[in-house]
Amino acid sequence: MSAHANLWLYFVVVFGIIALPGLDMAFVMGSAVLGGRRAGLAAVAGIVCGGFCHLAMSALGVATLLRLWPFLFHAMLAAGAVYTAWIGWSCLRSSSTFAQRLPSGACSTGATLRRALVTSLLNPKAYLFMLAIFPQFLRPGPEPLWAQAALLGAITALTQAGIYGALAWLGGGAGSWVEQRPGAATLLARAMGVLLILVAALSAAQGVRSLL
Repeated sequence: MSAHANLWLYFVVVFGIIALPGLDMAFVMGSAVLGGRRAGLAAVAGIVCGGFCHLAMSALGVATLLRLWPFLFHAMLAAGAVYTAWIGWSCLRSSSTFAQRLPSGACSTGATLRRALVTSLLNPKAYLFMLAIFPQFLRPGPEPLWAQAALLGAITALTQAGIYGALAWLGGGAGSWVEQRPGAATLLARAMGVLLILVAALSAAQGVRSLL
């Protein structure tokens, strides 16, 4: 397979994975609807930064370490599930005033970016991707592996920015409509909470199955 064909195949695979609904997508949509487009785009930036961190950790061998010592992977799985459940529980406990717009400190650009970064770093699926899929697209040859990895990482980041950025823009527009309807805002906030708790439960179940 030529280098260009390899890159196109990687893009198709990454696009399909990112487009599937999951924790990152839910976090971006929730941030955009409850905090506006600025908060949604901040969430996108945090998730993209998390992706670069995954790439750097993989290059440093952290992903391999998690594979050699499964206990560390299960601990990360548990931490991610707890953190996700905490965010979901916060949404479930929100009042109608909270649901119209998050408090300025909670939905500020910096706070949202940090929460998105932590969410991305605690997402075990990202490590599975770096272990199982990403290495398959690295090819021995004249081009250094680090340069290939950087190019694949850039493709991943641009794909995340495109898909999640569009969702943040659309979600932010919906936020203006929601702001005028407190009942709908509360319902959306709590639906988001249920979704995040469900994602956490699925992650925890995956960890339990791995241990059995």
